[in-house]
Amino acid sequence: MKQAVVVGAGPNGLAAAITLAQSGWQVRIHERSATVGGGCRSAELTLPGFWHDICSAIHPLALASPVFQSLDLSRFGLRWIEPPVALAHPFDDGTAATLCRSVDETAQSLGSDGAAYRRLMAPLLADFDGILPILLGPIRPPRHPIALARFGLQALRSLDNLVRHHFDDRYARALLGGMAAHAMIPLDKPGTASFGLVLALTGHRFGWPIPAGGSQALTDAIVEAMRSLPISLETSSPVTNLKDIGDADAVLFDTSVRAVASMAEDELSERYRTRLGRYRYGPGVFKLDLALSGPVQWTAAIANQAGTVHVGGGLEEIMQAEAAVHLGRTPEKPFVLVAQPSRFDPARAPDGNHTLWAYCHVPSGSDVDLTDAIEAQIERFAPGFRSLIIGRSTMTAVEIEQYNPNYVGGDINGGVQDLRQLFTRPTINAFDPYSTGNDRLYVCSSATPPGGGVHGMCGYHAARSVLRRLGTD
Repeated sequence: MKQAVVVGAGPNGLAAAITLAQSGWQVRIHERSATVGGGCRSAELTLPGFWHDICSAIHPLALASPVFQSLDLSRFGLRWIEPPVALAHPFDDGTAATLCRSVDETAQSLGSDGAAYRRLMAPLLADFDGILPILLGPIRPPRHPIALARFGLQALRSLDNLVRHHFDDRYARALLGGMAAHAMIPLDKPGTASFGLVLALTGHRFGWPIPAGGSQALTDAIVEAMRSLPISLETSSPVTNLKDIGDADAVLFDTSVRAVASMAEDELSERYRTRLGRYRYGPGVFKLDLALSGPVQWTAAIANQAGTVHVGGGLEEIMQAEAAVHLGRTPEKPFVLVAQPSRFDPARAPDGNHTLWAYCHVPSGSDVDLTDAIEAQIERFAPGFRSLIIGRSTMTAVEIEQYNPNYVGGDINGGVQDLRQLFTRPTINAFDPYSTGNDRLYVCSSATPPGGGVHGMCGYHAARSVLRRLGTD
């Protein structure tokens, strides 16, 4: 049997291992941490019995992922919970825009722009299943070129341009602006509209689900799915040099670009190492996890039914916060992404208690504690919220990188995801971005297309690259 080593056991590393093993390869995974999952792990961060998702919490792309769909993870104990409302975006006057499975129901929350939202989203949603494989992989000739072109006409715009072209009211502008802000780049940059559109379309097609029991449950189900395959998993097993892992036909790195360059320096060409040195990382995040004595009561009551709440007011305020981060400044009023899983999954906290998950964007490598700023933003839309807090856990951008070195400077996307680097990551190699130029070495982390998110598709496509070049057993 051909043998492969995967360095890193995040979702992409696990997906790469499974794809190779299903094709007859013997695979060994090395994970530096004591637990598996990378950005998809849960722990009691605040108080005993309060289970928090350390990084990712809401998983629309996991449900959309072809590689995870193929595993039928429900057979291995995974259960998805879909909140009644995927996303709520509250305003200071107690109203809110919402993202729901139904385009019509979403449109009803958008005031005078409801009809415009239907006109924009309904045709794109009808095409979505056809273009999703393109969006979740490297550049390939499209099977549905007209549908992709229709999407591209909107997606290649800046978010600011898109919403000002289509919408007159604040609701739709803020709703799509908050989703586009997941890109962690200024919303006046070309291509930022794509992030808002993809997250909205994914919500309409798949919802924004929560794994029952926490993100660790998704990882645990993937690990269970591996047990019948020729895969061995070694935790607390850091790799600092290729000599640490011995001989293998292929090595796949579910790591940062910097780690690839460090571990494999002697086996990479000078030209490739130079290109890796030009790879750009984006802003970091500040993470806040809270144990609460009761559920948050949002002024906009519909937000109490939402798994995710975007806290940041109107589009102009969101744009100002994201622009400040891009310029290396800490925003006074950060755009805050909030998840409230315990409303829909009581097992996350003791009876009557709750957990709250929140983060905001900060300059790369920031060591600034934004607890007060985040709590002030939530209190603004949920008066009395602070009185519920009985435990806190915080992570600055510096600490996030210490927790997971893949998040350089706290960048949870594994690198800037702008038009210059979205499909040309980690280097300009449109035909095979996973190859390092050495047929033995491959990159399978979120530093390759399609980038950040819990979907495993970077690992899947990297494994397919190995199989094209080296074959099956």
